Order: sequence, then C-alpha cells, then structure tokens
Amino acid sequence: MNAELEKLVRLHKVELETRRLDSELAQVPRERQELEARLTSERSRLDAARAGYEASAKARKVRESAVQDLEGKRSKYKGQLMEVKTNKEYTAMLHEIENVEREIRSLEDQILEEMEKMEALSQEVRKEEAAFKLIEGEARKERVAQDARETGLQTLAQRAREERAAAAVVVPEETLARYERIARLRGSGVAEARDGICGACRVKLRVQVWVEVRRNESLIECDSCSRILYYEPPPPTVAVEP
Repeated sequence: MNAELEKLVRLHKVELETRRLDSELAQVPRERQELEARLTSERSRLDAARAGYEASAKARKVRESAVQDLEGKRSKYKGQLMEVKTNKEYTAMLHEIENVEREIRSLEDQILEEMEKMEALSQEVRKEEAAFKLIEGEARKERVAQDARETGLQTLAQRAREERAAAAVVVPEETLARYERIARLRGSGVAEARDGICGACRVKLRVQVWVEVRRNESLIECDSCSRILYYEPPPPTVAVEP
C-alpha cells in the first residue's frame, strides 16, 4: 500500500475508534439519568403507598375521635334522662340517644372498613418497600459499574486521542490538509471500497477507478463524495485437507 495512503488509513481508523469511545462516554450520563428516573419512579410508588396508608390511618383516627365525642354526648343524654319531668321530654331524649347511637354505629362500620383498607394498604406498603429495596440495591451496583466503565472509557479515549495525534503528525502536511478538508465536509476523509462500491456513500465506482483503488498505489478520491478510497483485500482462505 502507498505509504501516504497507509498513514491516512491508520489515522482514519484511530479517529473512528476515538469517535466510538466518545459516543460511549456521552451515553454514560444518559444511562445515569435513566437509572435515577427508574429509582425516582419506584420511590414515587412507595411514597404513594405510604401516603395512602397514612391517609387511611388519619381517617380512622378522625372517626374514632368522633365516636368518642358521640359516646360522651350519649352519656350526657342518659344522665339527663333521669332528670326530665314529662313523658314528652323523656321521649325526645330517647330519640336523641337513638340518633347518637345510630351515628356511632355508622362510624364504627366506617372504622371497620378503614381498618380493612389499612390492612390491604399495609401489605401494599410492604410490597413496595421490598421492591424499592431491591431496585435500590441494583442501582448502587449499577452506579459502581457506570463509574468504572466511565473511567475505563476516559482512559481509552485519551489514549486514542494521543494515538490520533501520533498518526496525524507523520502524514505529510499537504496530504493531511487534504484529508481534514474532506473530513470537515463529509465527516470522514477516507472510505474503504468493497466490491466496486464506495463504503461511505454507497455509489458504484467506475471500472477504471475500482481497478486503481484495488492497487492502493495512489490517493484516489470517490467521484461522488470525494473521500480518499482504499482497499483491503480479504484474508487468504486456508485450505482444509480432506
């Protein structure tokens, strides 16, 4: 392969690896955000379950307090019952006591319903606590893995940038300028040609161009995208003895 072309291909491959590593590095913060979003979602489910239980417990206490007040009122009415002077007053007082007792029974039914509801909500809270504990533990492990992966990628990316600089410095200045000009326009300055087709723009090469590219003896640009083309022959096949 032409020496300048070989240097450009090496530079191109190092740049591709650098971009790949930078892309993976950019993915790490997004993965962290997704992890925190899942954790927040699970926390919200747990908080909602706890809030439901606390609301039910509060409603029960309100009704229990109301029952206590009504029981006090009933005791007061029963005490007054012995002091009334007429049958009409006696009947009216009994009616008041019956009303109070009806309210008490209604509230006690509501308290029982709330207790059943609290039992179901308590089970839901325990379920959500177990689920959150599990995902929280997984999140801790995932954070450690993400940190380690990020550190490793940073090291590899820095090494790749150093390799890119080393690969670029040995390319003749004029050739490097040509390569970088194409790369600015096309995203890459070099493309592999296969089966008579530019591997970047996928345009079929002219027969004579394809013949020249396969020789790898000069810098030949694609007629369509202007990238410098190179050819990598397939690895030799190994004959298997029968």
